[in-house]
Amino acid sequence: MSSNIHIATKFAAYPWRITPGNIVAACKGSLRRTGLEQISLGQLHWSTAKYAPLQEWALWNGLADCYEAGLVREVGVSNYGAKELLRVAKDLRRRDVPLASAQVQYSLLSAGTAQAAVKAAADDLGILLIAYSPLALGLLTGKYSQTNLPKGPRGNLFRQLLPGISPITHTLQAVSASRRKTPSQVAINWCICKGTVPIPGAKDLQQATENLGALGWRLSAGEVAELDAAAARCKKSMVQNIFQTA
Repeated sequence: MSSNIHIATKFAAYPWRITPGNIVAACKGSLRRTGLEQISLGQLHWSTAKYAPLQEWALWNGLADCYEAGLVREVGVSNYGAKELLRVAKDLRRRDVPLASAQVQYSLLSAGTAQAAVKAAADDLGILLIAYSPLALGLLTGKYSQTNLPKGPRGNLFRQLLPGISPITHTLQAVSASRRKTPSQVAINWCICKGTVPIPGAKDLQQATENLGALGWRLSAGEVAELDAAAARCKKSMVQNIFQTA
């Protein structure tokens, strides 16, 4: 495998994973399935602080064990709020295990108070914030409207949100037109300008190619401020992941 390709994975906090060894076993399973000797980034998928706080001990120590055994190059967490992020970083430092990243839902439609606090905590810790769902499940692509909705539960969600997010969809269209980019590329680039690493999904080569168009350039400070102001005027925002802690 090329040295510039990195594989990241997440270890789910299943209720039966109650010992550090359970996390190590999960990591070894990932290594076996991928055929790798080491995973670049091993992450805890979510925190159990809301419903099983004692399980956190097993999760954190299991992650540290993976790092110390060389099974993962770096460790991170996902769906941790600012308070829990500081707690896990402190606990890992006790074993001289550096926390490398925190992954949360982050986009123009999910950059409110809670996500701003996570970003501030990540900056204070000197760790990377990975932004998942930077296109808000597709709401920020410019492809959907009240008369053109995706099928299934996503369509129901979009029907509720679209009337309240017109300030950001209109501003995305204006900025993308002036930049000769797509709304998706502008939305992803906004995440980059905020100091995050966005990880947009792609169901085919066309979408992957479009996403790559967000790289190699930067929105101006004025454009970022314009998008920020538009997001603040929106009456609706994305529903946050129920597993994200405080």
